[in-house]
Amino acid sequence: MSITGQHAGKLHQLRRPTFAELYLPKLVTVWREGYGLADLRADVFAGLTVAIVALPLSMAIAIASGVTPDRGLYTAVVGGFIVSLLGGSRFQIGGPAGAFIVLVAVTAERHGVDGVILATLMAGMVLIAAGLLRIGTYIKFIPYPVTVGFTAGIAVIIFASQLRDLGGITLAGKEPSEFVPKLVALAGGLHTINPSAVAVAIVSIAVIAGLRRWRPSWPGILIAVVLAAVATAVLALPVETIGSRFGGIPRELPSPALPAFSFAKATAVLPDAISFALLAAIESLLSAVVADGMTGRRHRSNCELVAQGAANIGSALFGGICVTGLIARTATNIRAGGRGPLAGMLHSVFLLLFMLIAAPLASYVPLAALAAVLVVVAWTMAEKHEFATLLRSSWGDAVVLLATFLLTIFRDLTEGILVGFALGAVLFIHRMAEMTGIEERSPLVAADRPDDGNGERVPYDPALAIDRDVLVYRITGAFFFGAASAIGNVLDGIADQRKGLVVDFAAVPFLDSTAANVLGRVAVKAHRHGIRLFITGASPAVRRALLTHGVTPPRARYRATIARAVADIKGGAAQPVADDAVAT
Repeated sequence: MSITGQHAGKLHQLRRPTFAELYLPKLVTVWREGYGLADLRADVFAGLTVAIVALPLSMAIAIASGVTPDRGLYTAVVGGFIVSLLGGSRFQIGGPAGAFIVLVAVTAERHGVDGVILATLMAGMVLIAAGLLRIGTYIKFIPYPVTVGFTAGIAVIIFASQLRDLGGITLAGKEPSEFVPKLVALAGGLHTINPSAVAVAIVSIAVIAGLRRWRPSWPGILIAVVLAAVATAVLALPVETIGSRFGGIPRELPSPALPAFSFAKATAVLPDAISFALLAAIESLLSAVVADGMTGRRHRSNCELVAQGAANIGSALFGGICVTGLIARTATNIRAGGRGPLAGMLHSVFLLLFMLIAAPLASYVPLAALAAVLVVVAWTMAEKHEFATLLRSSWGDAVVLLATFLLTIFRDLTEGILVGFALGAVLFIHRMAEMTGIEERSPLVAADRPDDGNGERVPYDPALAIDRDVLVYRITGAFFFGAASAIGNVLDGIADQRKGLVVDFAAVPFLDSTAANVLGRVAVKAHRHGIRLFITGASPAVRRALLTHGVTPPRARYRATIARAVADIKGGAAQPVADDAVAT
């Protein structure tokens, strides 16, 4: 691929970063850039806002994971603090994640809580090793259908795991962890449904949904949980609470201690530790990428992995569970005005203050309300629109998506990710083979050849290189999930002072859904900053893929040539023309 414009010269001048620069925490970077009182005020407010969101979620996730609610708070306090202290993203918020509910619950059932803590400690070591080996650079190559598939699968499993507390169902034995046996057992206990628990859950969901719609700036989750706790206490509702099941939560952090260790135990939990590390890496880097897209900043992937590893070790030493970067809470931090990692550190401090001061009040929280919170979380994380889009995108993306989704639900999360990734690689090879066969006797790798005047090459236009209003990018070759991250990083760096951005696809034979999604994010960002985006030279197949993923007018316009796009930018034309009509 080649890049034209002023940006290209700067890219070639970049030197290779040193080890210290690669792993320098963003906290130091922010401090060096200048950190004033206004920044501190913004971070205090953002940290408090995120803590209000994280408080009920941390307890709910811990309970759903088969451990006590206090372990969720330990995870958010200790792990969240270390993630922000050492991390490679200035906005990342760490803590317990809904995505880990299935893995932690299964590990707790097989090996006990001590096994969960030991697996968390070992996962931390794996993450640090992955970061130091710079594997974080490649984890981002996971195809988009795989990410959407396992996220949707996790959402379904979370919903199923909350049915018991939503209905106050009483089971004769232990609730199975597998999906189908769980549903069978719950169906057998339907006659024990508690109407009070159902009412609490329905009202809690209604409050959260209503506040999100009409008062989105209010902490809907916390308000719903507090109202449910007050109603339960005042009306003496016969529902199970944190106090009745767990005896409340402690008012202090435990002393750090190593988990019970033996070689046999470590060997037994090693597969679980690897699964913890894999999911933590994917979730944290995905969250960091989302934060980059919202702010225009860049995170350091391998530094982030090292921080996640240290956070998991720290969480395990204090009796917590798995830590990872959290998309929803990171987005909340950004929307609340967070300026740097101090916001994440303060969110942990505020959670600790809650434990020290208001822990007895948690005993009154009904489990049906916390189940309602996780149902809302599952609904939000399911990525329903993206799921439907990929099903329509192509048969290959649909197969990868459904295979990952179904394996995650009915088999195993790690198996779903690995099989989805393998299918994505096979699909890529298939598409490359199809493209190779288009031109007779065309070699898979083109040999070097001299410049000539036969018109096959796009001529260099020096006017484009010095134009301060227009930035032109030419992408050459297959634009797929392996290259999407690197190209996306460049395209995300578009200058806000430009009037227009032209991305030329004349030499792109095909692109997959991951690459199309990258262009979709670029289109949204350009539109938000008032930059006019033009796609030129796109083949009908490439154009269809881009349109499916939201690269549509007015966010992006389609033109046949770069010259025509530049002329439209210069002339200020805003009306649709024939090219756009064909594109739609």
